[in-house]
Amino acid sequence: MAVNLPAPNPAELFPIAGVRLGVTEAGVRKANRKDLTVMLLDQGTAVAGVFTQNRFCAAPVQICREHLARTYDIRAMLINTGNANAGTGADGRRRAISTCVALAVKLDIAAYAVLPFSTGVIMESLPVDRIEAGLDAALADAREDNWLRAAEAIMTTDTVAKAFGTQLVIDGALVSITGISKGAGMIRPNMATMLGFMATDACVSEDVIEQLAKELAEGSFNRVTVDGDTSTNDSFVVIASNKAKHARIDSLDSANGRALKAAMLDVARKLAQAIVRDGEGATKFITIQVEGGKTQAECRQVAYAIAHSPLVKTAFFASDPNLGRILAAVGYAGIADLEQTGIDLYLADVHVATGGGRHPDYREEDGQRVMQQSEITVRVLLGRGDAMDTVWTCDLSHDYVSINADYRS
Repeated sequence: MAVNLPAPNPAELFPIAGVRLGVTEAGVRKANRKDLTVMLLDQGTAVAGVFTQNRFCAAPVQICREHLARTYDIRAMLINTGNANAGTGADGRRRAISTCVALAVKLDIAAYAVLPFSTGVIMESLPVDRIEAGLDAALADAREDNWLRAAEAIMTTDTVAKAFGTQLVIDGALVSITGISKGAGMIRPNMATMLGFMATDACVSEDVIEQLAKELAEGSFNRVTVDGDTSTNDSFVVIASNKAKHARIDSLDSANGRALKAAMLDVARKLAQAIVRDGEGATKFITIQVEGGKTQAECRQVAYAIAHSPLVKTAFFASDPNLGRILAAVGYAGIADLEQTGIDLYLADVHVATGGGRHPDYREEDGQRVMQQSEITVRVLLGRGDAMDTVWTCDLSHDYVSINADYRS
């Protein structure tokens, strides 16, 4: 069960003018499940993406990077679940390109105007014949209000579809934003989530869409971890159809640019946090906030050390206030001149440690009270400066092992 994550509200998933989505059952890996999605973009749509920093990246990631480097005029996206097309070498590249060509022929566009995305089992050949056979049905299903079906179709081990939207007014014009993502395991995005797509009808320049993709990922998906594993297929794409009736935004430093970024970042964070809430076997949603660092980077370094510790994560699962594990993780985070006597540790409102040792007023029953909650905040004060950063993670349960042990069966 996901941690306090309800199913998406269809009323909050706003159609984006100029963006149509179609879904079908192609039998990529299993029969009778939605597993193939097409996203069709009107001409003039601005697109940018950020991708995994895993050097063993999947074939579709390689192709997406090449196509985006060649043109801003992306007209379609093709997304399959059930097969990651990763660890497949030159044959995997050929298969990814083949699916782009097949969709491009049907749409009468260039193959490099198609971006392919895959997620699922690694080191298995992409069943191109099934994907190509499903294209007509997916295209026939394409419509602007199909975000919920698309969110369902990109799921793998997810238990809940992840989709959020919002609206704002810019220069008197209503602007809509809708996003979907998938991911529950193999999550320590080193740029984004396993798969995420966010679209708006706002009017923005090519420079702004590039900046948005990077800054939205940095402020949301780059702050989450389930198990510390960076996927081979992580991809986050931002789309602006340029259909809204306001003047084009040429800078995120303008009033309109700041307003648009804030609204999109809110959606991106909800999507990123939904992945943690739906982490494989998760029972707790944990916010790790590190304050008082010299730099934001070292704060995040400490936060990830805590978030990745199996000992810390299993203690949270057991509701066991064995909080020395957190202090140990802070100590081995890699800050060479960290002074332990300057560190304070809080568990929600409970002051656990100060001056290098246990706080004199700390009682284990207070720690256990917090640990038993489904949403927990850990605060670490480093006492070194004014920087801070936050990471979101979950606990590590028996079910995580079972899910991943049985993943290919």
